[in-house]
Amino acid sequence: MPSFRLALIQPITVPPPDDDRNVAAAVEWIGRAAGAGAHFVCFPESYPGPWRMPAKFDPHAAIAEAAARHGVYTVYGTIEPIDAQKATAYNLTCMAWPDGRAPARYRRTHPNGPWIYTGGKFWEFQYVAGNDYPVFDTPHGTVGLAMCSEVYMPEVARALALRGAELIFMPAGLDKRRLWETWRTLLWARAIENLALVVSTQNLLGAQDRGLSIVAAPETILHESTVAGMAVIEVSLDRVRELRAGRDSVGSSQRCGAKEGVLSEQWQRPELYDSFHPRPLPAAAQ
Repeated sequence: MPSFRLALIQPITVPPPDDDRNVAAAVEWIGRAAGAGAHFVCFPESYPGPWRMPAKFDPHAAIAEAAARHGVYTVYGTIEPIDAQKATAYNLTCMAWPDGRAPARYRRTHPNGPWIYTGGKFWEFQYVAGNDYPVFDTPHGTVGLAMCSEVYMPEVARALALRGAELIFMPAGLDKRRLWETWRTLLWARAIENLALVVSTQNLLGAQDRGLSIVAAPETILHESTVAGMAVIEVSLDRVRELRAGRDSVGSSQRCGAKEGVLSEQWQRPELYDSFHPRPLPAAAQ
């Protein structure tokens, strides 16, 4: 399969109340990425925004138009308002298409809401969790969308992988501070255990922030950067597909840096999985 290029954008982001300024910057980044030969552009969580309810702008038309004009897939973040009076919204990771169709949407599923986006300095809305794990076919491979601290919930990436996702975008929010090491580890772990390419990048509010722009493959980290800017990485899904199609055997560790076939019947025992949560879970934490 031919290789393709990922453009990871780690911007200096304008936070609320002026986050609408990120839309024009995002459009400019898309043009720059396309000029560098990118097939996919990945922005951070909530970029270009908005970050708060009530939502004062809608970025979809501008991002979709730029993606179609430049012929690139563009992964970006925003919210989907539900009830303005209650300030409820889904948090979205979206993907605009190079052919101009309506952007694909993933509604964040984990954790239980609404606490995660209330009471802070930047995000402010009553988060409602989604319930679906859509995947999206492209000529370059099958794409799954997730976001941010869902990396701590292995079920999210596994659900996408079991539905066929080979390229999983998990864009993130802000500086990870003391979480940085575990966050990086888990992004790679999601690639290892799902035999996928996992891609993430984050917002920087200034040059002092430590970013985490990364492309993790099952056997190695293909790209990593902590600074603001754009990185264009050439990747292929050939090895991912080879590892998925393979079967673990004696001596596999001499030629494989990750376990082969872990999504196959050689490893999977789905008849056991409903026993993991035999009772309904308690109500969401508030």
